[in-house]
Amino acid sequence: MSKDRPVPGDRIKPKPSALVQFTSTVLACEAFLVLFVALSAFGLRGSPFGRGPVQTDSAALIWGVGGGIALLLLVLSRLTKRPAGIVGGTIAQVVVVATGLVVPLAFVVNIVFAVLWVMALRLGIRVDRERAAYDAEHPDTAPNLDAS
Repeated sequence: MSKDRPVPGDRIKPKPSALVQFTSTVLACEAFLVLFVALSAFGLRGSPFGRGPVQTDSAALIWGVGGGIALLLLVLSRLTKRPAGIVGGTIAQVVVVATGLVVPLAFVVNIVFAVLWVMALRLGIRVDRERAAYDAEHPDTAPNLDAS
């Protein structure tokens, strides 16, 4: 008998939540986006071109705020297993989009990531719901269910 397919009574490793996977990936990638926006703001300081309504020439302020937001996004990416992490990630989207006030061209990419966040939420919930429905229909091979 092949072990490629589970048989009744096998312990099957549960799949991680799609919602957690999708949202944590978006937040982790967004942390890099914020660092690149900070790098752009640092490179544009002292230049009249490509700067938004919020301007500063302080390198410490640029890197402090950019690094702080990036660190916050990385922490939130690990907290998406809890509802507070999802709420925090949603609030962080507003902060990330607001970085476009420093580098206006970042608005485009920031909005793309905000849309990715919404899609990660919608598709993650949908995939988790479909997995649960499948497991309910196939209890003999569902993860975390005893065959007793």
